[in-house]
Amino acid sequence: MTITLILPSAPGRTAPYTLKQPKAFPAAKPPFSRIAFGAVHVVADPLADHDPWLKPAIDWDRTVAFRRHLWSLGLGVAEAMDTAQRGMGLDWKDALELVRHSLDAAKDIPGAVIASGAGTDHLAPGPDVTIDQVIAAYEEQCEAIEKLGGRIILMASRALVVAAKSPDDYIRVYSRVLSGVKQPVILHWLGEMFDPALAGYWGKGGHMQAMDVCLDMIAANAAKVDGIKISLLDKDKEIVMRRRLPKGVRMYTGDDFNYAELIAGDAQGHSEALLGIFDAIAPAASAALGALTRGDEKTFHEILAPTVPLSRHIFKAPTRFYKTGVVFMAYLNGHQDHFLMVGGQQSTRSALHLAELFRLADAAGLLSDPDRAAVRMKAVMAVHGVTA
Repeated sequence: MTITLILPSAPGRTAPYTLKQPKAFPAAKPPFSRIAFGAVHVVADPLADHDPWLKPAIDWDRTVAFRRHLWSLGLGVAEAMDTAQRGMGLDWKDALELVRHSLDAAKDIPGAVIASGAGTDHLAPGPDVTIDQVIAAYEEQCEAIEKLGGRIILMASRALVVAAKSPDDYIRVYSRVLSGVKQPVILHWLGEMFDPALAGYWGKGGHMQAMDVCLDMIAANAAKVDGIKISLLDKDKEIVMRRRLPKGVRMYTGDDFNYAELIAGDAQGHSEALLGIFDAIAPAASAALGALTRGDEKTFHEILAPTVPLSRHIFKAPTRFYKTGVVFMAYLNGHQDHFLMVGGQQSTRSALHLAELFRLADAAGLLSDPDRAAVRMKAVMAVHGVTA
């Protein structure tokens, strides 16, 4: 049966769009030849009595169910990171509760992999914040997560950007925090395109100069560093850094524009995956990784190639609003019954943006039930005044 609906096509214009058939992504059997985490979103509770801009309300059952979805596909869960709106609608108190719920759920699933974000977001940046306070904030979150039995992803700190006077302050903070963790962590260097408050991270204005500082810190603490996820949306910088990492320290790609090429790698190495887009394209990601594990790189690229335009659209500038597209995909595919987000961030993208996302997701075969997706798309478009 053909399904056609009216979608925005240009400013002030609409046009009919006919859906294609979804793809049947083959089931994959982990372990994969690449480590693969999906950084996952949270599901808001739409019926909670709260002020959405001031206090998050989370549907814990649906939130945990989505993590089970990723585990069922052989993907790991990167918990309480920026995809979960950490520091952008989700505060530390609720982030720790999220970590607890997810760790409890993982205990029931053989082979479930999870790592959780620790940062300083309960410490408000300001001119009076000291380096010692930043260290204490990091240690408080690391200890809380490790007390629950969690593994750490050490997130970038807005407070550190304000408090640091030089690159030496970054090295001091990270060296101190790493000295106290129980097991090696995954570092996360989140670029300013994802969070403008992190501009100048590592105490340097340019990424290549900042990279030198970061690599010096990693070299001095390599025994406590499993790897580093960099989110700079620049494949060449990632490859340069990947080749300079100490032996045994992994590169986890956070490049939602060029992930297929970086995961496949080259003769000198490859990147593991820790990606927000894997939330939205989980079935395709799992099938592609299964093909790569079997040595079938051609199929790996054939599966992922159609997902790249979708990812680049979801993560287009202002990149920090990518979470809206990720949650929209979960809504279209039935993982939640509404298109609402903590902090009211469903409003950060336009009807035109959502319409193009819908078309790109359909082109990639990622709308698992076209009838359901069409009904839900029409409902969202009606809110925007598109009712024809």
